[in-house]
Formats: sequence, structure tokens, C-alpha cells
Amino acid sequence: MGENILLAFQGIWNHKLRSFLTMLGIIIGIAAIITIVSTINGTNQQIKENLVGSGTNVVNVKLMQNGYEADFAYSQLPDGIIPADEDSRAAMDELDKVEETSLYRRRTWAENVFYLSTQYNGNVYGVDDHYFSVNSYNIIFGRGFVKEDHTLRRKVVIVDSKTAGSLFGGADAVGQTIEIKGEPFTVIAVCAPSVVNEPVINSVQDYYMYANTTSGSIFIPIEDWDIVYRYDEPVNVAVKATGTDDMTKAGNNVSEYMNKTFVKNDDLKYQSEDLLEQAAALQQLSETANTQLIWIAAISLLVGGIGVMNIMLVSVTERTREIGLKKAIGARAGRIRFQFLTEAAVLTSLGGVIGVAVGIGLAYMMSRVMGTPVSISVPACLIAVIFSMVIGIIFGIVPAFKASRLNPIDALRHE
Repeated sequence: MGENILLAFQGIWNHKLRSFLTMLGIIIGIAAIITIVSTINGTNQQIKENLVGSGTNVVNVKLMQNGYEADFAYSQLPDGIIPADEDSRAAMDELDKVEETSLYRRRTWAENVFYLSTQYNGNVYGVDDHYFSVNSYNIIFGRGFVKEDHTLRRKVVIVDSKTAGSLFGGADAVGQTIEIKGEPFTVIAVCAPSVVNEPVINSVQDYYMYANTTSGSIFIPIEDWDIVYRYDEPVNVAVKATGTDDMTKAGNNVSEYMNKTFVKNDDLKYQSEDLLEQAAALQQLSETANTQLIWIAAISLLVGGIGVMNIMLVSVTERTREIGLKKAIGARAGRIRFQFLTEAAVLTSLGGVIGVAVGIGLAYMMSRVMGTPVSISVPACLIAVIFSMVIGIIFGIVPAFKASRLNPIDALRHE
């Protein structure tokens, strides 16, 4: 085996240009596939991080009506929804795959929120004392909510860094007053998520997909909600799962608990945002398009395999006397076949290794030039090299059998 591999490398070195041209189809095919696979992996990772997040593992359980999130900003509050309380929240913490939960209410694109004459159109949240822990928010300036803020229903507000920048500019936000529905709320802190994971927006479609994740937010104690909005509005639940892959299970467990315990109306039900499923759907859409490119790139591997077969047939013709001499001194047909198969496998494997290197380089070059994400798949690289070796063996079978079937006397007489 070792001797055959050494002979194969000697043959490649003695015919460098011919060997390179023979490997070119393999190199191009493998390089194209590695580039495409790396881009697919990078895009899929970006989609997952944009939708699911990186490290927060939070899924929101919301009250749904006719397939849409129930909105009580302008509609009558529904019958048959029992308000959730702290005891039920603590019970949800004990559910399988759930690390911690938080009750909250929300107004999206809230109206009648002002700082002086500047109107704010972001999100307004009414949150309990677990919300910042569940969603991994850090206080940058000021202080967080304390127990008395909730029990005494103090009119205080925490703003995120985006809201602080848009409303107050370079001024210190802490101590400023925001009016919500005509009620003054004092800013006590500026917060920001501990895991910053901004969506990458490269198109109009990306903007609309991730628009809700890029607006600013302000937070008031959940006990203050009825001061500015509605009394006993149904709550949503933020669920922190034990891991990213547990988010779907944790969300489903909490939604089941909420529906059994608090929903007595057949038109409404709590449902978790299955972000992993959404990410998988977008990833599948991306992969479907790119799979076609992989098949196109695979054509060059077929062309490369035909080139290997052709050059090996030429090699058999060139080495007819050598083959005849080996058979004359006792070399069996199987040994001759194995030698030529080894040479073909070494030739294509070397092309595969070069193709992987070129593919990785092209992937990073495309990432810089076009701004596309990239993630190198080690298994894909190993499979590519093994596949190139298999191509060499498959397309080397015909030349190997041709060499092994030569008549030693005719081979020795060959000029």
C-alpha cells in the first residue's frame, strides 16, 4: 500500500502539468461545493441568531385570537380570561425545560407617549420584577425596579439605550420625565441587553422581517398598567428555557399550563412563538435554492472523474511494457489493479485537498467582498476529500482492469 502511494506521488511529480490539468475538474467542483456549503451554514446561523437570539434562550407565550396576537388597545377585553398572578408564575418556573418566567403586558408602537414635544412610537412594557433577569437586561445608568416600585405603584420608568438616544440625545436620561397617556413617569434607569445581537438587514425583506426587534422600548412596573391603559388586561409570559434547543418545549409547556389554568374562552388561546421552527423554515428556503447550485457544481466532479479515467487509460498505454514486465516476474492481476486504483485515488484525493483549501479561501473572500456570512463545516471538508477519493476509485476501475488483463508477452513486445 505504502509503495503504491509513493509510486503515485512520483508519477504526479514526473507529470506535474498533466496531473494538475487532470485534477482541475475535481478542484473546481470541490471548491465550489465547499464555498456554497460554507455560505449556507453562515446564512443559517445568521437566520437563527436573528430570530432566536444568541445566549438568551427566551421564547414569548402570547394570547392569540384567530391566529393573530390579541390586541386590546382599542377592543373590548375578552370574557373567560382569568388574570395570572405571582403564584402561577412560580408554578410555571417548575415546568420541564423552564429556567425562569416573567409576566408582562405590551403596547407595540405606543401612542400618546411624549418627552416634552418629542413623540415616542416604540414599545411600552408593563413588567414584573423577573422580566429583566429573564431577558438578560443590564442596568447601564441609574437603578432597577425595587419591590416598593411595584407595591406602591410608583410612576417610574426604565428606558433602553435606543430610546434614551432617540428621546434624550446626549442628555442624561435619569431624572427626566416621560408622559404616558398624560401621566408623568420619572426615568430611573437606562438598560441594555447583556447579549447584543442586532439583526443583519441587507434588504427590504430583512427590514420587515426583523423590524419589531429593532425599535426602542420603555418599561414600567406591571402594577402601573391600569393607570395608563386597561385594568386586568391578559398578560403575556416571557419564558427562559434551559437551553436554545429547549425553547420550543419550554414554550409549549408554558402555553399548555396557561390555557388549562386561565383560558375559559374557546376563541382565545395562549401560544408560544416557535422561533426555532421559523428559523428552520427560512433555513430550508435558503438551502433549497443553494442545493441546486451544489448539483450544478457536482457536474464538474463528473467531468473531473472522466478526465481521471482518460489520463489513467493513457498511463496504462504508456506503461504497457512496465506492466508486462511485472506480470512476467509473477505480479498477479489483482496487484496490478490495486496499483492503478491507488494512483487514481491519490490523484483525486490530492485534488480534493486542494479544492477544499481553495473553497475555504473563496468563501472568506466572498464574505468580505459581498458581506455574506460564512461558516466552515469541518465534516463537509472531510466528506469532500473522501468523496474525491471515491471518484478516483470509481473512474479508475476501467483503466485498472485494462492494465490487469494485458497479456504479458504482448505487453513486453509493445513499442
